[in-house]
Amino acid sequence: MFSHKRDVERPKRKPGSCGVTLSNRRASFALTDIMAADDIAQLVNVLSKTHLGDGELSYKGQGLKLDNAQSVEELVQEIEQCQDLKVLRLEGNTLGVDAARAISKALERKDQLQRCYWSDLFTGRLRSEIPLALQSLSSGLMIAGTRLTVLEFSDNAFGPDGVKGIDQLLRSTTCHTLRELRLNNCGMGIGGGKILAEALMECHRQSTLAGTPLRLRVFVAGRNRLENEGASALAKAFQMMGSLEEVHMPQNGINHAGVTALAAAMRLNPDLRVLNLNDNTFTKRGTLAMAQALGHLRNIQVINFGDCLVRCEGAIALAAVFKEGLPVLKELNLSFGEISEGAALVVAQALMDKPHMEKVDLNGNCLGEEGCEALRETMESQDKGDMLASLSDDEGEPGEEDDDDEGHDEEEEEDGDGSNGCNGCDEEGFVEENGTETNEESPSKSQCPEEVFSFLDCPSAEKLLELGEMRAHLLPEVNILDPRKPVEVLLKVASLYSEEGMVKTTVLETFDMLLRKLLCGSALQAYTTLSTLLVFIGVLKGEEKRKKVPLAPGLLLCLEHAVQQDYLAKHHVSLLHTILSKNPEALKSCNGSMDRLRSALEKRCLD
Repeated sequence: MFSHKRDVERPKRKPGSCGVTLSNRRASFALTDIMAADDIAQLVNVLSKTHLGDGELSYKGQGLKLDNAQSVEELVQEIEQCQDLKVLRLEGNTLGVDAARAISKALERKDQLQRCYWSDLFTGRLRSEIPLALQSLSSGLMIAGTRLTVLEFSDNAFGPDGVKGIDQLLRSTTCHTLRELRLNNCGMGIGGGKILAEALMECHRQSTLAGTPLRLRVFVAGRNRLENEGASALAKAFQMMGSLEEVHMPQNGINHAGVTALAAAMRLNPDLRVLNLNDNTFTKRGTLAMAQALGHLRNIQVINFGDCLVRCEGAIALAAVFKEGLPVLKELNLSFGEISEGAALVVAQALMDKPHMEKVDLNGNCLGEEGCEALRETMESQDKGDMLASLSDDEGEPGEEDDDDEGHDEEEEEDGDGSNGCNGCDEEGFVEENGTETNEESPSKSQCPEEVFSFLDCPSAEKLLELGEMRAHLLPEVNILDPRKPVEVLLKVASLYSEEGMVKTTVLETFDMLLRKLLCGSALQAYTTLSTLLVFIGVLKGEEKRKKVPLAPGLLLCLEHAVQQDYLAKHHVSLLHTILSKNPEALKSCNGSMDRLRSALEKRCLD
């Protein structure tokens, strides 16, 4: 195992005691070396490589260059003589094809082996060597009939070909019992991700037929350039298994399409505790899909969406989920997400009632000095100041050039002519809660009055009054992931506000009816509705390219009225108050109406 030669007689092993006996051998030779060198540093180094543990054989981090059968002769002997080998650690060495074949031969009789830690194992090797070495190691495990629980291949830049090298292993009975699969920083790429996904699905199918379905708990595959296609392929495997407790897939070049696929899969893994998707690109659509999925999970403890471009609307959507669910959440990372002060405060407020919270990371966002101070004060006011991570890398408030560049992400632009359908009147069908379109016709389509279309096409107070009970048909089907059309209808009604008695009454009644429907669903639906409304009137930064709605005092007066109604919950009021108070300049053209709205919000907040 060590590079120097040994000419002393090997101590005899007792069956079933490989860990302790191996440690004694190492200690004996180590002491000889140290007595000769009188080097305390060397003693520390050798002892750090010595492992006392039942059934574990460790060569971890020794930097051995294992090229051929001769170079692994001692290692092979120790594998063969370890009667109850359960754990084999080879990480931090470099393994050639011939050496792998020799080790594989020794493994063929080790049917008790359960955990293989084989990360950082091919440094300096030709890319063509790695799949052959992996196939050899896999062969030994499969011939032995091992039942692995942990398979670690991280930090091996083996690419898609390397995944092919372990493909048969992952499909075999050896992996039917797999609980942890770690493939961090392996350069799998899209192709490797697809191969891996197919192997896992086949393993699940075969293990299910055998009566023992694969129940993978921990999956690690960060820094693998999986992108959307690789992530979506793996999402199908995750959905099939439904047993995941930890998923770590940071820095994979995944954007909203892949994130949405992963969100759908996470929703079907109810025991999920840790979700780390750091340094991918969520944007609004991906974040909303993920927020919807999180609403179905009650065991999440750690969420890492740092450096994911969550942005303001996404942050508010997540806040809705924090407010309504995730009872055991401990850590949240939303750093470097282009989140403004108001949205960050909404997130902080939503976390106040979480009894297990330990850390909130909102560093690197767009709060500004005053925003950072406001966030600290908000946390400290509830004795939560110690859980807030550093804000030292805050990027300051967005400037005018940032506002002009809204919606610069082409992937976030959506087709549509902004038409205003009525309830059940969408020509292409309707949108279910999960945001998927169907081709079924709404039962009320034929009942939708022509007068509704006329009003939405060209709103007027006269037309609104003439609608009467037909006003109930004004609201389009609500897509929880995109409430723009309902909000557009809400704005059209509010724009007709007048102090004239009948018009005022009708506008307020209609506004109440529409807003009540939009807020009566889940907290996520309510928060996305309110954030969309705030984006439309220009007090919250959004992503889509659109012209800001000309702000009329009537809208603020309709909101003032709504704030006083029971259907607007206190946390809805708090959201509106927080965002509106952080961007007063956007409403300066309606100072009188804004003062009335602000007064109503403050009164409700104090109730």
